[in-house]
Amino acid sequence: MNYEVEPPRAEVDARPGPAVLVFGTDWCGYCTAAERFIGPALAAHPDVPVHRVEDGKGRPLGRSFRVKLWPTVIFLRDGAEVARVVRPTSQAPLDEALARIPASA
Repeated sequence: MNYEVEPPRAEVDARPGPAVLVFGTDWCGYCTAAERFIGPALAAHPDVPVHRVEDGKGRPLGRSFRVKLWPTVIFLRDGAEVARVVRPTSQAPLDEALARIPASA
């Protein structure tokens, strides 16, 4: 998992089409455990942009989305949150959320 520097919220809100934000950290045990579900779900949709955002205290993007637990996966369509999955324990909720933000819509 490679986390990136968080983009500004205005940039996220202005992004057209589908996108996924994955909030977490490299040292988070829950993030590591959930990656076996998150990775394959996202890989099945290579046309959907994914931003893995390192989160933590004082990080404005995570706070603006009210992220409380890691990993939190937020599914966006035209900058608006459509679905959210927190600490997934299977791939099914991720697949359901991805179906709500189709790239061809």
